[in-house]
Amino acid sequence: KTVKDLLWHFPFRYEDFSKIKKIKDLQPNETCSIIATIDKINVYRSLRKRMPIINAKAFDDTGTINIIWFNQLYLMKNIPPGTTLSLSGKIKAQGKKLILSSPAYEIISRQKLDEDFFEDLKHTGRLVPIYPETEGLSSRAFRYLIKPLLDSSLNLSEYLPDFLLKKYQLSSLETALKQIHFPSSLALSQKAKTRFIFESLLFSQLYLLKIKRKVSLLAYPKIKLDIEFLKSFVKSLPFSLTEAQRKSLWEITKNLTERLMNRLLEGEVGSGKTVIALAASLLALNSQYQVAFLAPTEILARQHFEKFKSFTKNYRVKIALLTSSEARIYDQGLEGKISKRALNTIINSYLPIIVIGTHALIQKNIHFNRLGLVIVDEQHRFGVEQRKKLLSPNAVTKEVPHLLSLTATPIPRTLALVFYGDMDLSILDELPQERKKVITKVVPPKDKEKVYQFIRAEVKKGRQVFVICPRIEENEISPLTFSAKNLISLAEKINYEVKAVKKEYKKLSEDIFPDLKVNMLHGKMKSPEKEKIMREFQENKINILVSTSVVEVGIDIPNATVMVIEGAEHFGLAQLHQFRGRVGRFKYQSYCFLFAESSSKTIYSRLESLVKYNDGFKLAEIDLSLRGPGEFLGTKQSGIPDLLMNSLLNKEMIEKVHQVAKDLLVEDYYLKKWPLFSATFKDFIKENRKG
Repeated sequence: KTVKDLLWHFPFRYEDFSKIKKIKDLQPNETCSIIATIDKINVYRSLRKRMPIINAKAFDDTGTINIIWFNQLYLMKNIPPGTTLSLSGKIKAQGKKLILSSPAYEIISRQKLDEDFFEDLKHTGRLVPIYPETEGLSSRAFRYLIKPLLDSSLNLSEYLPDFLLKKYQLSSLETALKQIHFPSSLALSQKAKTRFIFESLLFSQLYLLKIKRKVSLLAYPKIKLDIEFLKSFVKSLPFSLTEAQRKSLWEITKNLTERLMNRLLEGEVGSGKTVIALAASLLALNSQYQVAFLAPTEILARQHFEKFKSFTKNYRVKIALLTSSEARIYDQGLEGKISKRALNTIINSYLPIIVIGTHALIQKNIHFNRLGLVIVDEQHRFGVEQRKKLLSPNAVTKEVPHLLSLTATPIPRTLALVFYGDMDLSILDELPQERKKVITKVVPPKDKEKVYQFIRAEVKKGRQVFVICPRIEENEISPLTFSAKNLISLAEKINYEVKAVKKEYKKLSEDIFPDLKVNMLHGKMKSPEKEKIMREFQENKINILVSTSVVEVGIDIPNATVMVIEGAEHFGLAQLHQFRGRVGRFKYQSYCFLFAESSSKTIYSRLESLVKYNDGFKLAEIDLSLRGPGEFLGTKQSGIPDLLMNSLLNKEMIEKVHQVAKDLLVEDYYLKKWPLFSATFKDFIKENRKG
């Protein structure tokens, strides 16, 4: 669209055609370039496909070589005998002769032959940039457009402060642009990439830190620090808190009482996020505020409601459940149904209450009059506008509710800095000691029958089994990549997965376990049907549940002791670990069987990480390094985002840039000392808001 768009459309890789050789020195299977003149050129058609094949003979001062192009008839006019070319490609052996098949080429004019023409080459004889193709433009077209711009006088003003360029040994803007598009060496292309990664990370960190600062200055609900109450609540629990829970509870308590909270509580399945959320809720209630707890599904909302009730039997608290299908209220040990209108009247009053619900909480007719705390379970399951509705300022007091977001997805620290830099982070990185480790095994196809026998034995004991079917489509929606753009690929993914589930269900229910109660769950089912099946599974009316990844990670199934994952190699380690977390949540010994369809040693080695480690954060780090950020996050990116994706493996740089951003804001919050830098930062914000 603009010159800037072109210059900032970066290559994602390079073809190395920089080795220039004489014809007599060529070797089979090497990739290189030659400078040669066309001696003869003719065309013939292949017998089977009738495709035109161009056959040329070219020479230099040391010998001759045959060249073949397929289906490029225009070359007969473009490169007649006597034309001198730079040719790049892979040398192949054809009998005793060497040939160059489908090489990249460019014409070298006679006047250029007497000069140093190598700097003018775009498509051959150098490190050649390969671009993400867009709007019908090929990599060759991008090179034609970009090279003349770089060779002209760009007159681009450097916007990074001089002291940053020197301190971190970053390339200047002009040098970086030239070396990222047409690098003199791979080392210089990497240096150019480092500069653009540095600035993109810096702008995003500045943006997130500024949001964080703005949030901290907003009016917020004043919640009292009541240490004695917290001590008595923790003492009343039927279990001891882990050290990680105690630390997180203290971080959240301090935050609630000192400034507006915008915090992410991160902890894998079973690490005890719910009880921490309840403690925060009770503090808000004690200060006469209301609490809204947003859950992604009815069954999870109901489960949170039951847990909150069981932990508050000794307290005089009101807890309500609000979903599309029902409204209930629990008050001082008594529970009953209530009309939604009556519940809304209570919510609309100033009465302290915890309301746990689904999207029903965000309906227009629901009005909290004194909302002090919003808890969102798996926030990526809700749209931005939906979350904004609950987090809007109180009409009278102008107070913005505190936000506590919960996620069961272990996110490595560096990713959290990049994606959640505007939030404070609390981490539950240990499980309660009484939980038994799930025994995990990687199962080759030949041993499947043994697992089926084991399943039958477990079901005889009254236990239940999950069977997860493989993911087919790669574009998985994750907490870090959720956007409307994902919806088309999500629909395709669901179609594939539904077929896989139906096939597995048919095999298990008809061929392997015809005498057991087998049911299935997939993404095309309507919510009420899914809720009904999960409820039946909870009530032990189903022995084996065949499912896609739609089964909620937080659902408690006391009798589920076996997790079977078909095509385990199709999932990331972090997701496999979440599946595993659905069993072993109670007193029974539990098992996870990873069925691998591939015999690849690399795949088996990756899956063995689950046998070795039970720490979700450790597995997330391994997953990130093995699969790369694009696959780990479930997204395929290109251009600058691609550079940023790859930078996510560079912990040192992310932490360094995070500190640079903090230091800059301390020195000059409005960045007035560096006008060009400030203006470029504002442009960055505008562009990203558009995106």
